Amino acid sequence: MIDACAASGTWIELNCNPHRFDLDWRLWPYAKSRGVKCVINPDAHRNEHAGFLRLGTGIARKGWLERADVINVLPLKTLFRELKRKRDGQETGMCP
Repeated sequence: MIDACAASGTWIELNCNPHRFDLDWRLWPYAKSRGVKCVINPDAHRNEHAGFLRLGTGIARKGWLERADVINVLPLKTLFRELKRKRDGQETGMCP
C-alpha cells in the first residue's frame, strides 16, 4: 500500500484514535523514505475527541515524522493549494 501511495502521490492517514493508531508507527519511516505524506486525523465523533490530535502527534514523532511530512500542519493557504491540486486531478487522493 505504501508503495502504491508513493507512486500516485497519495497521502496516508494517521488515525490517532487511541483504539486505532493506524498506520502503525513502525511503518512511517518507510513511508517517509518513499516521500509519502501523512494526514493526522483524530477520528472525532465528539468534541473531546479533538484531543486525540496530541496523541497523533506523538505517534507521528515515534514514527520519525517531522513537520514537513504532515499535510495538515501546513499554513492554510498552502493547504488549500495542495487540496486544490489533488481535486484538480494532479494527484490522486488519500490512502485510508
